[in-house]
Amino acid sequence: MLQVTGVEQLRAALRQMELRIQAATPRVVETGARLLEGKTKANLSRTSHQRGTPTPSRPGEPPALISGRLRSSVTSTVPVRAGDMWISRIGPTTVYSRIQELGGLAGRNHASRLPARPYLKPAAMALMHDAAFRQAVAQIWGRAIR
Repeated sequence: MLQVTGVEQLRAALRQMELRIQAATPRVVETGARLLEGKTKANLSRTSHQRGTPTPSRPGEPPALISGRLRSSVTSTVPVRAGDMWISRIGPTTVYSRIQELGGLAGRNHASRLPARPYLKPAAMALMHDAAFRQAVAQIWGRAIR
């Protein structure tokens, strides 16, 4: 026969750990949002050229910096709770941001086709493999677990 003692104390300790992890999660989300914002802005700073000259970025590469409006429009929001999740929105606000990322028809009567010049998705993919992000998550949640 197996006898277990202290089950109520274990439950209470696990519940306290869960509450600490829940309290720490917005910091994890905010850290990820700030890192993604920074990586996105870095992608939008890779190449530049003067207004009126041909773009040096090739299709599939981030758009070249001209005025800096697209880059400066990239922002992240403070994490908010949505049910059992925490959400932060990260992205640009300029009217041409989407067509730069995805490509498509533009101009008068949609007469021009712009190639995709992704900058946000590559930043998100890079964040998933970012050692600094993993370390920050481990540190924040690690403190909550202890």
